[in-house]
Amino acid sequence: MPERCFLGVDIGAESGRVMAGLFDGRRVRLEELRRFPNGPVVIGGTMRWNVLGLWDGIRDGLAQAAGRFGAQVASVGVDTWGVDYVLMSARDELLGLPWHYRDGRTRGRMADAFHRVPRQEIFAATGLQFMEINTLYQLLAAHERDPELFAAADRLLLMPDFFHWCLCGSRVVEFTNATTTQCYSATQREWAYELLKKLQLPTHVFPQVVEPGTKLGPLREDVAKSTGLARIDVTAPATHDTAAAVAAVPTLSTGRPDWAYISSGTWSLMGLEVPRAVVTPQALARNVTNEGGLDGTWRLLKNIMGLWLVQECRRSFERRGGAIDYAELTQRASAAVPFRSLVDPDDPSFLNPEDMPAAISEWCRASGQPAPEDEGQFVRCALESLALKYRRVLGWLEELSSTRVETIHIVGGGTQNELLNQFAANACGRPVVAGPVEATVLGNVLVQARTAGELATLAEIREVVRNSSELARYEPADAAAWDEAWERFERLCGGK
Repeated sequence: MPERCFLGVDIGAESGRVMAGLFDGRRVRLEELRRFPNGPVVIGGTMRWNVLGLWDGIRDGLAQAAGRFGAQVASVGVDTWGVDYVLMSARDELLGLPWHYRDGRTRGRMADAFHRVPRQEIFAATGLQFMEINTLYQLLAAHERDPELFAAADRLLLMPDFFHWCLCGSRVVEFTNATTTQCYSATQREWAYELLKKLQLPTHVFPQVVEPGTKLGPLREDVAKSTGLARIDVTAPATHDTAAAVAAVPTLSTGRPDWAYISSGTWSLMGLEVPRAVVTPQALARNVTNEGGLDGTWRLLKNIMGLWLVQECRRSFERRGGAIDYAELTQRASAAVPFRSLVDPDDPSFLNPEDMPAAISEWCRASGQPAPEDEGQFVRCALESLALKYRRVLGWLEELSSTRVETIHIVGGGTQNELLNQFAANACGRPVVAGPVEATVLGNVLVQARTAGELATLAEIREVVRNSSELARYEPADAAAWDEAWERFERLCGGK
């Protein structure tokens, strides 16, 4: 059959892309049309997102798609990270500069919330893990700082929903991203209105929530004219990037939680696909999260700091005059002495330090370990610590689901770090299947393809992913050394 083109706009913390997914009924191939930078904009001592600059990049990518594929283009959909938002007025004016989740204004806001509503009640209402970056705590901080903006606000849109508004004028929020906010009820499947009222947050700004795969409307006439596209469908994929990536996990075991996934990138999102949210006292104690997935599934998962530690180390090395690419850093890490230094990747000191190597060194010294002394030692410390954190979270997931995980699927950009893939297999004692690299975009465009009638089920989406991807398998090794390192990691991190 002739290929149909589905455009996936995928925006992460470092860059955004407009990708063409060309589907022939059995396989999908991806072509990058436009890549544009992303990152925090620091202004007045605050961290913000340049959403207008991102919109320019998206429009340029759409124009490239029109010139390259013309009438083959069927639809477009956007996925991004979670938790961050845009406030809109009733007349669709952007109210304020959207905040970056790493801005420091949320520090202490969780404690403020617990004074008003007990931690257990918040978890029972939302099923979400407690992180100071969650939308709930961002809103508490913003409502106190800028009450006049909330007085003028008519609608809160999460990041992908804002770009869907740019594309077609829709004013709704898609389900998978709504569930990342800690403002949405995992059991009632609606905004947690009672919780929001207790926290004195305005509830009228929370819009209708729609399912992934919803057609949001045709492309705006002015956008079609300026890009050269027809008035194609704008379709909400699974708009949270991890939800899109999990939809593209190439497992054969859909419906059974005997496999775990790690969506590996700036963050490592490790979890299980389960049929219903887990909001037990044990889940609260482990501070896991329940986020929505495709077809009524839930992602029982834990956020782990991820390759952020390596990315920030590299930035620090570059500032000191040592421009080293990731491949060279990984090679140096492979040659470094094993298990010399270990850290807890999720320690708050690593969330947004001015200098990541200095933060790692301080953590090591405070815990009685030698600080890393060169680039390879810093990166090895980060990668080994990440792998051991995976082992801890795997144990929690198995405990909460009463299921033994047989295979770990690693998807996303982090799959290109072969050393981390092998460390994950070694630390967890389970085979790792790595790939696809572009899981998020594949999930995005294949949900659109299903909405267009090309596919019927989640299992069919995953079959297309298997047909279209090169996968690598890593078997566990060096069990005794990793077991010894695990015992040391547990002592250092205190079970956190």
